[in-house]
Amino acid sequence: MNFELPYLPERTQKPRQRGLTMMMDKGLSNTQTEYVIDSCGHLIDLVKFGFGTSYLTKNLKVKLALYREANIKCYLGGTLFEVFVARGLFDEYRKLLDDLKLDVAEVSDGCIHLPQDEKLKFIEKLSEQVTVLSEVGSKSSDVVLSDEEWINKMTTELQAGSWKVIAEARESGTIGIYDSSGSAKKEMIDHISNEVGTDNIIWEAPIKGQQVYFINKFGANVNLGNIASSEVIPLETLRLGLRGDTFFNCLPDEIIKKFS
Repeated sequence: MNFELPYLPERTQKPRQRGLTMMMDKGLSNTQTEYVIDSCGHLIDLVKFGFGTSYLTKNLKVKLALYREANIKCYLGGTLFEVFVARGLFDEYRKLLDDLKLDVAEVSDGCIHLPQDEKLKFIEKLSEQVTVLSEVGSKSSDVVLSDEEWINKMTTELQAGSWKVIAEARESGTIGIYDSSGSAKKEMIDHISNEVGTDNIIWEAPIKGQQVYFINKFGANVNLGNIASSEVIPLETLRLGLRGDTFFNCLPDEIIKKFS
């Protein structure tokens, strides 16, 4: 860091098991990618190529090499996995992972109906090849999971070989673990985190208020995902208590009493 400050929370260091920041890449140019890496690559653990953008991104292998050289793990969005599965092309998907030299993959069923036992088989198979992230939750507001369904799906997917499970919220942050206004479903999140363990979960939190909620609830080293490239540094300042929303989180009581 550029200067010394006391009373900051201790952040985990890369390669991290907790405190992950997953950034969404929706088609950055290679020049933009170089800028992101230069400005905040040290803060990014994972990059998700959102939905099917990797199909259209120019010079994809060059971009992947840039991220790889910066020690940032990349993976294709779960929607693209579903695109391949819906077309009966799972083996071709596995070959694509090898061709792109990817060592992380996401398994999801947010667009298609995939029986849980089939999803678990995909996780088990892919975990023999790469590190697997699996996403729980639908992209449709018509599909509402009970707390028990969230917990059961997350637990069984971790047991099947997922490294982390992702709590669906979409890019908009208005579905899954949030209501239509983007507010956290607090009781449900409490129940899920107590049963599954928050370190096992990447909470999608594209909106600042959602990031604040999780940091205030679980601390600086909560796993957060779907972060825009322009929000990586602002998110880290929230984690460290360098913004008003989390300012007093790690200060000693005497300072809090004096200035709050």
